[in-house]
Amino acid sequence: MTTATHPRLEIRDLVRVYEGKTVVDNVCLSIEPGKVMCLLGPSGCGKSTTLRMIAGVDMQNSGSIYVDGELVCDTVFRVPPERRSIGLMFQDFALFPHLTVGENVAFGLKGSGAEKKARAKSLLDRVGLAHFLNEYPHHLSGGEQQRVALSRALAPRPRIMLMDEPFSGLDNRLRDGIRDETLDLLKEEGASVLLVTHEPEEAMRMADEIALMRDGKIVQRGAPYNIYNAPVDRQAVSFFSDVNILRGKVQGALTDTTFGQFLAPGVPDGAEVEIVFRPQHISIDFDRQGKGPHPTVLAGTPARGIVERARFMGSESLIEFRMERDGQMLKATVPNVFMPQPGTPMWLTVRRDRCFIFPS
Repeated sequence: MTTATHPRLEIRDLVRVYEGKTVVDNVCLSIEPGKVMCLLGPSGCGKSTTLRMIAGVDMQNSGSIYVDGELVCDTVFRVPPERRSIGLMFQDFALFPHLTVGENVAFGLKGSGAEKKARAKSLLDRVGLAHFLNEYPHHLSGGEQQRVALSRALAPRPRIMLMDEPFSGLDNRLRDGIRDETLDLLKEEGASVLLVTHEPEEAMRMADEIALMRDGKIVQRGAPYNIYNAPVDRQAVSFFSDVNILRGKVQGALTDTTFGQFLAPGVPDGAEVEIVFRPQHISIDFDRQGKGPHPTVLAGTPARGIVERARFMGSESLIEFRMERDGQMLKATVPNVFMPQPGTPMWLTVRRDRCFIFPS
């Protein structure tokens, strides 16, 4: 019996070893009913293997999986994949070419032919494809096939939907719209979602919660805002955006840099630290009085840099500087068009409240 106090999906201490290598290492996750969690990380970190174990198409070496508080799999007991109330959607939409769109969506449903057809038509209508009911998949575009695959996965009303890079094969111009449509439909159906992706932007756009994975482990978990603004380490910062890194030694809880001294509380004297910040958190000024392209009142010491190159990126400009004091290269971004000539000296200031300090 379903109990509201239990997570919809819970995995405890999941381990998978292939040929002596641990590819999933004591992973623990829980997803509440109706929520979307993104398992985010680089290729090869164990995301898809975790998904396959939850789906039941791969077996863990240790650990357990629960749906609504009920055990579905450990190393002794195992509910067959088709009885787990889990839907699957992968990069390859895997539509049956010999079945019509309606037959694809109805495939695997129980009930009379009329009931199955009605469920298929209802879902296709919600994704704007009811007029393709009797067409074959090869007549559809990639985006349309993706929506058919989603409808087919949702047709049996699964309690949990597992999605493995489902938008990676789509044209960039289509992705945002189809992601939003998918999210709306999943919310309407009330399914809890575990979405695997290597794209931070996709995770930020879709997730209620992000689990950041690296080398088979969950290294950080939280709401998108918290993951982005309170990263656990330098790799977590750089996974979401370009970064600049200043390195220095701590003396008396202070680290000396080209931008003046930074506080490093709790770090012992002589220890090396990395001060990490994103390009958008550098302020650029023409002089030390703050007369620049986007003047901001910032704490810290201005430092002079020489423009190496500037590029317009569409919604912002990227400027690369060689710092006068130590020759280090730093990147800064500015909204709109700002294209200073190479060789132009400028004053830079860093947002202290947007810097992260980690042990080196």
